[in-house]
Amino acid sequence: MAFQPNVVNSQPVTVTQYTVSSGLSDWNTNVCDCCDDCGICLCGAFIPCILGCKVAQANGDSCCLPFLPGAMIALRTSMRSKYHIGGSVCDDWVIMACFPLCGLCQMAREQKMRG
Repeated sequence: MAFQPNVVNSQPVTVTQYTVSSGLSDWNTNVCDCCDDCGICLCGAFIPCILGCKVAQANGDSCCLPFLPGAMIALRTSMRSKYHIGGSVCDDWVIMACFPLCGLCQMAREQKMRG
């Protein structure tokens, strides 16, 4: 019996993360929709450490998480995974590096809307 190599008849297909078949959704609110929930907006503006603690705990993480460098990016990525929200770690980094309070408020609104 001779050796028969495997033959590939088709190229791998890359599926984008935003296809309907992937089951991924979007955030319920935009990152700049801070005034959609005034309570969260005020908490994020004046006592973001408390809001960060609440968001981390609601996600099942330690209240100390928001105080670790880079942890809010990881928290955002974890939330996207948990709620099947499209995006990437790079997107999470950009939001949390450029608009940290808006990103935090968006995460809090998402948790509130999803219960």
